[in-house]
Amino acid sequence: MSSPLLVVRQAVAAAIKGPALVACSGGADSLALAAGSAMLRWPMRAAIIDHGLQNDSADIALTAAQLCRGLGLDVTVRRVQVGTHGGPEAAARTARYAALREIADGLPILLAHTLDDQAETVLLRLARGSGSRSLQAMAPVEGDLRRPLLALRRELLRAACAQAGLQPHEDLHNTDPRYARSRLRQHGLPALVEDLGPGVTLGLARSAALLREDNAALDLWAKHAHTDDVAALAALPRAVLMRVIRSLSLDAGCPPAALNREHLQAVASLIEDWHGQGPIHLPGGVRAARESGRLVLHRTAWRDDAR
Repeated sequence: MSSPLLVVRQAVAAAIKGPALVACSGGADSLALAAGSAMLRWPMRAAIIDHGLQNDSADIALTAAQLCRGLGLDVTVRRVQVGTHGGPEAAARTARYAALREIADGLPILLAHTLDDQAETVLLRLARGSGSRSLQAMAPVEGDLRRPLLALRRELLRAACAQAGLQPHEDLHNTDPRYARSRLRQHGLPALVEDLGPGVTLGLARSAALLREDNAALDLWAKHAHTDDVAALAALPRAVLMRVIRSLSLDAGCPPAALNREHLQAVASLIEDWHGQGPIHLPGGVRAARESGRLVLHRTAWRDDAR
């Protein structure tokens, strides 16, 4: 059986074809990623982002930088200002990704998300009543982001750190009950594993992968079915129809973050439940109406982003 560190190296090598930037927090997952990346033949870099959210955050960043330099990586440490938009976790992520992209300067960015992280993400989104697109969770490749460890378990990465002689930082946020992911990690998912067996985590991650494949097929179908003809739209399966409506809405100027399922269902009623009703007003000042057998969406001077 391959050693844990070699497994990490192989996972990283399969994800990139040249130099990349490793995002390292100093935790076990990202240190294992850094160690595996340092074993590649390409010159690799590491970035440590100090969010300033803990009193000793500067010391944590310094220690992580020293460990990465010990692995032979070129290291950049960056302090960021974390805002408040979307809550503390989202705000920290926004600041972190912005800094990583600036440091990467076009290089792929390696993130240390694991199979366990993927399972937790699926459960959190399932609890919010999310649709299949959201439940597909994190993609292995997302633009300039790469997640080479999505098929690996946390315990393997801890073993890789031990093999490399690395002492990871234990982030107190990971056990802070104020955060939903922390509560799920400490109590929710372990309870499911205890009641349903050890295959729960892998099963959740596998479901995300299957949903990603299904969504890719439905998105492709919707792309080819892109039309404003009501008769053609009415003949589509609803999953495809809703994707076409979303695409038409975005094309007309709806802000993606403000467009929700209720908006799409309201527009779909112009096709599925037509009885001469008036136009639907969407975010961004977009108006949807049925006119002469066509679904017409366009911006208006009137705006009501709350609807």
